Amino acid sequence: MHRVEGLPGESAPVGLTLALGRLRTLGVTGLRVALPAPGHPLGLSGPPEFNARALEAEEAVVCYGAAFGLVPSVAEAGPEGDLHVEVVWQCLPVREAPPADVPSLGEAERELAEALREATGVLSRLDVAGSGPVAEAAIDAYRARAEAGREVLAPGYPPRAVRVLEMAQRVALLLSLAYENGHGGAVSASEMAARSEALRPVERTARRAQVAAYNSVVEQRERG
Repeated sequence: MHRVEGLPGESAPVGLTLALGRLRTLGVTGLRVALPAPGHPLGLSGPPEFNARALEAEEAVVCYGAAFGLVPSVAEAGPEGDLHVEVVWQCLPVREAPPADVPSLGEAERELAEALREATGVLSRLDVAGSGPVAEAAIDAYRARAEAGREVLAPGYPPRAVRVLEMAQRVALLLSLAYENGHGGAVSASEMAARSEALRPVERTARRAQVAAYNSVVEQRERG
């Protein structure tokens, strides 16, 4: 269940359908996703109050066409054995400025390919990439979903956005496997540090690429 509270003109939380209609009447013509992390306000434009809430949630939606943003709060409700998830989106004012650190689709694709090559080389030398039956099963499951023709993005997105998002999701899967594998073959402090240094920029690049793919429709609109 999703509800939106704090909308101008509404005194109580409302459902998504009414909320989106209200935002449209306020001038919103598009929505951008933001995936911020500590030290990396990816997709945000301020002010500090909105950024702080978005960083705590690690995700937000920034409206295009009007200075509003939405931050989700997720909670479980209901008796034991019949729990359900409720999401309340808080509508807050945002600063009208370009979102932080969001690349174009072309930039995201180039950066992701380069970062993946560099990290693969480092992780292979250190023998710390995800491996073993668990890693292989996870990769097989990902391939099965991809081959089943799942829809990565809604109709209307440029083909390049689909390609970039699929690559970013593959990279995110490999990163999660590497993290789940602990320190892998890295046994010394220097090897552990090298492993972290290899993963950190790739993780950042993958998140930037995901945001670029999701926001590509708005990017195209801005370009006319």
